[in-house]
Amino acid sequence: MPTELITPTSTTRRTSLPGWWSVSALTLALFAIVTTEILPIGLLTPIGAEFGVTEGAAGLMMTMPGLLAAVAAPPVTLATARVDRRLMLCALVLLLAVANFLTAAAPAYWLVLVARVLVGTTIGGYWSIGVGLAARLVGPASAGRATAVVFAAVPLGSVLGVPAGTFLGDLAGWRTTFAAMGLLSTGALALLLLTLPALPPAEVVTRPSVLRALLRGTGTRYALLITFLIVMAHFATYTYVTPFLRQITGTGPARITGYLLLYGAAGVAGNFIGGALVTRAPRLAFGTAAATIAAATALLPALGRTDAGALALLIIWGLGYGAVPVCSQTWFARAAPQAPEAATVLFTASFQATLAAGALTGGAIVDHTSLRVVMWCGAVVAGLVVAVAGAGGSELDQAGLDQPIRPATT
Repeated sequence: MPTELITPTSTTRRTSLPGWWSVSALTLALFAIVTTEILPIGLLTPIGAEFGVTEGAAGLMMTMPGLLAAVAAPPVTLATARVDRRLMLCALVLLLAVANFLTAAAPAYWLVLVARVLVGTTIGGYWSIGVGLAARLVGPASAGRATAVVFAAVPLGSVLGVPAGTFLGDLAGWRTTFAAMGLLSTGALALLLLTLPALPPAEVVTRPSVLRALLRGTGTRYALLITFLIVMAHFATYTYVTPFLRQITGTGPARITGYLLLYGAAGVAGNFIGGALVTRAPRLAFGTAAATIAAATALLPALGRTDAGALALLIIWGLGYGAVPVCSQTWFARAAPQAPEAATVLFTASFQATLAAGALTGGAIVDHTSLRVVMWCGAVVAGLVVAVAGAGGSELDQAGLDQPIRPATT
């Protein structure tokens, strides 16, 4: 596979403590990014009401960042391949802060969508560039733990970010929530500036041909297919879970905040369970996660009429979806071990594009049918993932993806 890699001109030995401060800064920034991206899930109803738009139209706040992240990930990574990673990360987090403050002050809905475009650009660039830097900051011996710390920001965005943002929005208005996110983003930027050392590009792919070559691989195509289906199923439904709880279950704002908190906690557990299982049984891990999501969304219209039923199904849902990102990223990485950053770019682009498509599709279904129907449609798509994972044994074997991960030897 043709690649062009940039190697750093020098390597600086860093002490352990400064490296971990840098990892903490990366984690805080990623937490702000993840929370900002999915925060509208808990605020769709009040935002839509203020601007006089339908809940489906309000769902564009979820669609725009995902779409722009998918579009931005490859060109941002390629165009900035020779730029110091510290400078790039700080610029992207500054853009996030601007987007949050712009949302808080927006006098019209179209300006909110412009701000969400800026959020999408941040997502695409930060995920492609920043999440793989942990090993450079703390050294090979602590690389695994540092990477786990950085990725913990993803479920924590659901556990802490969205419930806290929803609670603050109920108390002081949704604009206050986005203003608070702007302050958090500014704090993350300050911490990055204080703790990150110079990070000249290392092992960065600089030619689009590398990405095109990966797309020709069986393993990459299979990862794309199964990621598309499961992310579509989740975000077409979860984007509208707050309106469902308000209208169908009859749950009040305070309880919804608590329910989202428990959903997020289940997602953290699902993340660790999925991460442990995918290393030994990839098809089983993805199939189980998909079956869990399918069951929860299929049963929610019937059992979700009561608070107890809705809460139980949300916890089950959280366990299932919590495993999805780690499973998907693992599959992409194993499909292209020779080009890890290129694999990360494809993972980011495909995941975010499908997130946008899912939210948009769910909005169309909600506007033309009902909240119950969108849950059933999501269950059908998640069920397809179970079938695809079960039927894909030969493809996985051919691509070398269905074998347990062995520890690397030196």
